[in-house]
Amino acid sequence: MREIVLDTETTGLDPLSGHRVVELGCLELLNTVATGKTFHTYFNPQMIMPSEAQEIHGLTDEFLADKPLFADRVEAFLAFIGEDQLVIHNAQFDIGFLNAELERVGRAKLVNSYVDTVSMARRKFPGQRVSLDALCERFGVDNSNRSKHGALLDSELLAEVYLELSGGRQRDLGFGVGLAAAARGVVSGPRPVRPPRPHAPSAEELAAHLAFLKQITDPLWLRA
Repeated sequence: MREIVLDTETTGLDPLSGHRVVELGCLELLNTVATGKTFHTYFNPQMIMPSEAQEIHGLTDEFLADKPLFADRVEAFLAFIGEDQLVIHNAQFDIGFLNAELERVGRAKLVNSYVDTVSMARRKFPGQRVSLDALCERFGVDNSNRSKHGALLDSELLAEVYLELSGGRQRDLGFGVGLAAAARGVVSGPRPVRPPRPHAPSAEELAAHLAFLKQITDPLWLRA
């Protein structure tokens, strides 16, 4: 199963007020295991970055000035996600912004199914904190490099959190790692053929079994 973990950084909280996407990070999963394939880009929002947003992600007007417009990367983005399911932390926020950007360039809204990991976490841990940092702490995911929000970094962290929310590595007994390796073209070497082991009881074991049965008083299998 192919899924895309997705995160955005923006100039504000409301796309209907004219705020824009300034960073987009996507990460491919196969059976909840990261394959190493990513899509990552910054955008020139064509507006001044509000100081409140800059405090969150650290992206300045100077840094974004020479970055492409959303229209310049939209085809590559849509090709990367395809029709596969999206995995997003607080999905309505990111999908709302992406749909606003798609509408600006005359493209249809996203129709991909999605998993909202905030909702997953609230169902699993009712009444507990479900921010990405809180979930990283709960599951022991190292987020020490997250001094600022970043779309690709947050997608990488969310991929690990999503795996834990989905049951952790014990869910598939580690087979997911093998599936990911197969997807990358890694093939293990031939395994030695082992001769079959005999399973029939020996004469000594049969005699011991019969002796044990004789010790049982009024066995059910001898009742009329």
